[in-house]
Amino acid sequence: MRCKVAFLFEIKMATSASASLSKAVKQQYMALPQGDKVQAMYIWIDGTGEGLRCKTRTLDFEPKCIEDLPEWNFDGSSTYQSEGSNSDMYLIPAAMFRDPFRKDPNKLVLCEVLKYNRKPAETNLRITCKKVMEMVEDQHPWFGMEQEYTILGTDGHPFGWPSNGFPGPQGPYYCGVGADKAYGRDIVEAHYRACLYAGVQICGTNAEVMPAQWEFQVGPCEGINMGDHLWVARFILHRVCEDFGVVASFDPKPIPGNWNGAGCHTNFSTKEMREDGGLKAIEDSIEKLGKRHRYHIRAYDPKGGLDNARRLTGHHETSNIDEFSAGVANRGASIRIPRSVGQEKRGYFEDRRPSANCDPYGVTEALIRTCLLNEEGDEPADY
Repeated sequence: MRCKVAFLFEIKMATSASASLSKAVKQQYMALPQGDKVQAMYIWIDGTGEGLRCKTRTLDFEPKCIEDLPEWNFDGSSTYQSEGSNSDMYLIPAAMFRDPFRKDPNKLVLCEVLKYNRKPAETNLRITCKKVMEMVEDQHPWFGMEQEYTILGTDGHPFGWPSNGFPGPQGPYYCGVGADKAYGRDIVEAHYRACLYAGVQICGTNAEVMPAQWEFQVGPCEGINMGDHLWVARFILHRVCEDFGVVASFDPKPIPGNWNGAGCHTNFSTKEMREDGGLKAIEDSIEKLGKRHRYHIRAYDPKGGLDNARRLTGHHETSNIDEFSAGVANRGASIRIPRSVGQEKRGYFEDRRPSANCDPYGVTEALIRTCLLNEEGDEPADY
């Protein structure tokens, strides 16, 4: 009994102070009518290329489309995006979703960031991604991204792990069921329902190989929608974890040693690949990817491959970062062709190289540039 009490105490101490605030007390205020006003939460990517920021403004009407939303601004010197002497940055609404926290008619607004001179911020990869997607819209590129993440206490320790040791070795946790196998399912279920409410194209979830590690999948999304929906799904996850008093980490290798890392496997297809005989188009694309491996490695994590180097070791269901490989049903390859695709001779392929903290705009743009625009070499063309 003492051990059980101590274990529960450890979990509680690893959660944030916000988790102890009364949600029932908050609810009485959230239930108040808001009149004819609408709260719009503006969301953007900060200067790290990984972090998300947000703030809210009141609108006098319910926006029906993105064009209804006003531009806004923020202090870029506090988000690693500008100097204090010239700190104003522009928020340009790009995609709108229902707000699962404040509920209708309130909105989540994903924004692009522009600098003082109206040029894109360095971490605004959406602008070039959108241009590239528009160049190939007749080929209807579809994406599906499998976002892995790890639930941590605010002390950085994996949620549910013993404070001075490790859980049992990997094996029973992947898609596991039971209190000794699945750590944090309440968070997963809350996130799933919140994404559905928001209109995010979430298509599934599962427990992953390392305990306290989970995955959600978003897609299929066409073109620029892939990046929009994944970023908003990440934002919603952070907010859900905030309510539970824990942290969602997208670190590609949160625990060193004999534990799986976290990736963002990206499934890709075009209209040609999905039609009869599309396997040839898939194989042609894989050949192009093999000639441009270093370019993709640089595009697949915010630090140009440094984060992924900790994960892509050739072990724990990964390929080696310095080698390109492809195979049917091979989870140790750079590119996996699903067995069903090999049998049906059409469908899609999975790029297993992107890290969990990748920018989906950068990943999807890179795939289009190489596979459809036939770019070569280690540098992207300037469109």
